Amino acid sequence: VPYFNGKIIKQLNITTSFLHNNGQKVGIVIVLNDITELVELRDAVKAMERIKKLNAQLGLRNKLLSATFGRFLSDEIVKELLDTPGGLQLGGKKKHITVMMSDLRGFTQISETLEPSQLIDMINHYLTVMGDIISEYKGTIIEFLGDGILTIFGAPIENENHALNALITAIKMQNVMPEVNKWNKEHGYSELSMGIGINTGEMIVGNIGSEKHTRYGVIGKHVNLCSRIESYSVGGQILVSPLTKSLIEEPLEISREFEVLPKGIITPLLISDVKGIGGKYNIHLPKCDDELKAIEKPIEIEFYEIQDKHVSNIPLKGKIIAYSKIRALITTEADLKLFDNFEIRKEKSVFFKVTDENQEGYIINFTTDTSSLFKNIR
Repeated sequence: VPYFNGKIIKQLNITTSFLHNNGQKVGIVIVLNDITELVELRDAVKAMERIKKLNAQLGLRNKLLSATFGRFLSDEIVKELLDTPGGLQLGGKKKHITVMMSDLRGFTQISETLEPSQLIDMINHYLTVMGDIISEYKGTIIEFLGDGILTIFGAPIENENHALNALITAIKMQNVMPEVNKWNKEHGYSELSMGIGINTGEMIVGNIGSEKHTRYGVIGKHVNLCSRIESYSVGGQILVSPLTKSLIEEPLEISREFEVLPKGIITPLLISDVKGIGGKYNIHLPKCDDELKAIEKPIEIEFYEIQDKHVSNIPLKGKIIAYSKIRALITTEADLKLFDNFEIRKEKSVFFKVTDENQEGYIINFTTDTSSLFKNIR
């Protein structure tokens, strides 16, 4: 019942009529009906109808937002933004999660040979295939970095197996690359190869940016470290940090471990080159015939060091004395450092990374097509 100034207000219906006697009006009859409950019921029905309309409008709005944002953000992020009060406000939380970075090798050189529409067609197909695998194993894509993908596991949806899920995802992604390249070949595009780095640690996850431009992101030293780890990888590799490795209880197939000293790190880091997961998962990268074959007549090369995306103008001399599809053994008087990148200048530029050293010389991994380099001996 409504109140006014502390007094109860009643809703009344008043009906009046004249009282007649022998055809003359002798008075007035007033009939009062208390219709308070009836009015309240009518208002309640109207309110319910209005609420129903508003809910329908809200549902349509959320559907539109999900369809719109869903093309740029993962389903988990969209749900958190829509369901959480103040979900679009700036700010973040510290969370112990796993971050994965993947990147295509030699993509810049490949992109120069394609028309814009072809390039977009190829990269969109690649990203779609990878995105489906990431979603299947509870990963959240934070950003497409051109041909790279930044993904986190363990946020915004809690997941205690985030390190394991990240590694399973990485193996599945590498294993589907032959299918991606089969599609590329059918459409007249080049083969692609991908390197992946994985790291685990405490990071800040949330809405980052300004009031006008905000994105759901992740920042912290462990994100930067993951980027460094990924930069050491070559096509087909999955490199994993010590903490990520320690969180996975299943037996791992590791082909090699090596120490690196990334920028900003004081103590050397032992990186694992993971080839598979045993136990109940039993998934592995495909075995490939990568035996180095000796060359009768060594190939003389001139190559240049690449530092921070800039190519040196000082030529270095060397010879390729053995090769495979993706690797080679070179001899040179130059003092090369592991994981440094170089460019060989032939008819087409060929890029490589130094990955190992032995008594005969340096093992290098190619990051681009080598057909122009070995065309006379293949």
